Amino acid sequence: MPKRALLVYRELEATEPYQAALRKVGVEPVLAFAGAPATLAGCDGILLMGGTDVNPERYGAARHDETEESDDERDRVELALISEALAADLPLLGICRGLQIFNVAHGGTLIQHLATADHHVRRTKDKGEPAHRAEIEPQTHLAQVLGQQTVAVNSRHHQAAAVVGEHLRVAARDPQDKVIEALERPDKRFAIAVQWHPENQVDSGEDQLKLFQAFAKAL
Repeated sequence: MPKRALLVYRELEATEPYQAALRKVGVEPVLAFAGAPATLAGCDGILLMGGTDVNPERYGAARHDETEESDDERDRVELALISEALAADLPLLGICRGLQIFNVAHGGTLIQHLATADHHVRRTKDKGEPAHRAEIEPQTHLAQVLGQQTVAVNSRHHQAAAVVGEHLRVAARDPQDKVIEALERPDKRFAIAVQWHPENQVDSGEDQLKLFQAFAKAL
């Protein structure tokens, strides 16, 4: 029986590349609509997908003019699931917004609009097209997973982690502007979040596939 990973979604179509990436490594996606309570019962881990900006009230900040309209239901559901996953030490993989809400769940804060947003918001026909490189911090779980010091990543985010939450460590940065590109929780067996979109890159090379393979192995 395949391992199962939960995905919370607002728009079903948006789940397709994440589902495909999980199935590529033998993991069965389990979908939970953001408008209803969810649980990890019957699942082996959770994948936090990209999406709208986290409500800045969640980290005690006033709303920036560039911050998107909040999805409070999704924030609430995902924060509860993050807590459930960490308490049970279930594997967690965060992607883009997933990194941001992962940080907020640990008491961290966000940059609501990057001064270098043009560098990070690259919307191209090929969603896997690299936009810049991420420099992996040595002796991190992510470095162990990827097996290299830098990776070429795609990018379409205008927010990023600011103050890093309790128990988390920085696992990667953009070498150009030092924006945090990955966070992880080293006291858990697998709790890694990245700011790019590896689900769009699994078919174009092994670098990002390794991330999903490691997640699958941890389940």
